[in-house]
Amino acid sequence: MATEWFGAVAPYLPLLGILIVVAGFALRLNPMIVVTVAAVATGLLAGMDIVAVISTLGKAFNDNRIIAIVWIVLPVIGLLERFGLQQRARALISGFRNATVGRLLLLYLIYRQITAAIGLHSTAGHPQTVRPLVAPMALAAAEKQGPVDEATAEKVKAFSAATDNVGLFFGEDIFFAIGSIVLIQATLATYGIELTPLQLALWAIPTAAAAFLIHGTRLLLLDRTLARTTRSSRAKSRGAQESVAPMPLDYARDEREPGTGAKGDQP
Repeated sequence: MATEWFGAVAPYLPLLGILIVVAGFALRLNPMIVVTVAAVATGLLAGMDIVAVISTLGKAFNDNRIIAIVWIVLPVIGLLERFGLQQRARALISGFRNATVGRLLLLYLIYRQITAAIGLHSTAGHPQTVRPLVAPMALAAAEKQGPVDEATAEKVKAFSAATDNVGLFFGEDIFFAIGSIVLIQATLATYGIELTPLQLALWAIPTAAAAFLIHGTRLLLLDRTLARTTRSSRAKSRGAQESVAPMPLDYARDEREPGTGAKGDQP
């Protein structure tokens, strides 16, 4: 009985690797360690020996070794930031009188969509451009529009990251030699719909244009929101200054008894 039960459950044991990943992320453990342990556990539960599991991991890493480029990019970005990359970016945008957050991010959205559409999606990204360049420049533009509190700063950073996501996601499908287009083509082929990658890429253009118009409108509305917040804060500041106006001289005199005041007040 126990043997039959184990035989029925055994094919599902490798799924315990998913539970390891969920538990590790829930406990906020190191993601690399969690994923590695989950992969090893999945292989062992599937009946592989430890040598075969490690060999499979090594082959997968070697086949996708372009991932290792991240370990080259991150130290370079760190060195550039240490020597003032963000400060120079903020100083650059401060020199443009008409620069606003919305206009700056709108230009970045255009750049991101065009480069993604021609296959250069790795020329920008969150670690390469958003954190060291785009976000500091957007914050500098926001400070030109008025005082920036913590909530506003986080909102500007979020819009900077979202602009990169929208530009890449809706721009890369225009480039027909990309994995997502191949996946769509293969999925449609299973249902008897035969389309070439070029046909799919052409149909991605209206979607990219709609995404540009929608997100571009959100960026321009962000400018209006920041301007309205600035006007409101300035009005409150002026009201506070008027409420503490100096008291008239007649009411500011000390009510001193004769002979106890200053020398000029004595009879």
